Order: sequence, then structure tokens, then C-alpha cells
Amino acid sequence: CSASANKPVLTLFTKKPCPLCDEAKEVLEPYKRRFILQEVDITLPENSAWYDKYKYDIPVFHLNGKFLMKHRVDIQKFEDRLTKLELQSE
Repeated sequence: CSASANKPVLTLFTKKPCPLCDEAKEVLEPYKRRFILQEVDITLPENSAWYDKYKYDIPVFHLNGKFLMKHRVDIQKFEDRLTKLELQSE
């Protein structure tokens, strides 16, 4: 199954509790087979750089290491970027 190796990685910068993050994950639910979700808890000591950067902005999403969106899921933007990555990896 090499398909999963090529899946884009969506990184969610989050902390507990984060109702907006939960909401964002629900919005992304229908797409979850098309990407790997990686959650980064910005309150952990090893993530202090992300905390300083994003403490007032979570949820923040990076797709394959590049900033994508924050606060809310922009489905159109997400779909466009995801599709572009899928086409590149074929």
C-alpha cells in the first residue's frame, strides 16, 4: 500500500481544550482518507516556538509543512491545495 506514503500531511496546531479545533476536524472528516492528520499540541515544552507563533490563532493548519489556513477551515482552499498535491504525486 504505497498510496498512504504519498498522502499529504495536514498538521493541526492545537491545544486542549480547543472547540474550534474540534469543529475544524469535523469539517475535514469527509476528506480524512485523502490526508494524514498530524496534531501538534502547542502547549508542550518542545513546541514552545509554535506556541509563541500561534497561541492566539489556533486552529492553524499546515499542509505538507506549508502554512495553509487558520481559525476556520477554508474548504475551497483546502480542496484546491489537496488536489494539487495529489496530482503532483501521481
